[in-house]
Amino acid sequence: MPDEPATGAPGPGVISLDPRTLRGLAHPLRIRLLAALREYGPATASGLAARLGESSGATSYHLRQLAAYGFVEEDPGRGTARERWWKAAHSGTRFNAAGFLAHADPDVRAAIGLLGREVAATHAAELQAWLDSLDGWSPQWREAFDLSDFALRLTPGRARALRAELHAVVESYRDADTGQPDEGDDAALVRVHLHAFPRAAD
Repeated sequence: MPDEPATGAPGPGVISLDPRTLRGLAHPLRIRLLAALREYGPATASGLAARLGESSGATSYHLRQLAAYGFVEEDPGRGTARERWWKAAHSGTRFNAAGFLAHADPDVRAAIGLLGREVAATHAAELQAWLDSLDGWSPQWREAFDLSDFALRLTPGRARALRAELHAVVESYRDADTGQPDEGDDAALVRVHLHAFPRAAD
């Protein structure tokens, strides 16, 4: 879920989690609701329920909770007296787990674990959905996708430097996107997952 590097100031439209907002977001359905609003745009509780396979009562309740913590807000240009439309209040989330790992509140530490597991599960589901749909994509996209892993011997400092460089590369492609693909371009929303973690020697 974090869309920003863990160092430096958050970019425009990015919320930086603190202990309060971390606890407010750390619920599986809330994470999925926020991700859906960011990716697909404004929606109603019933529309999100249909997309996510949940009850409208559950999505309505958790949307109100997300609004209370500042993650979503009503879309005044779409709502009616009988139907509320919701939109994401920010384009991304910045989260630096290292700042919370030694937190005195066990609820905060538990929220870190839940958030991390949900993000990992989402990444796995997105990758599996792509693999399941390969036959429906053009040969160009089937040749462009990547499923790689690497083993590097790094110090923590070099690992942080690698992360910063990878994030900068991704952001350079975002900055170069005009939103207006050339005629004939087979453009699509591309999800890029970056995982970097140490392994025990044995």
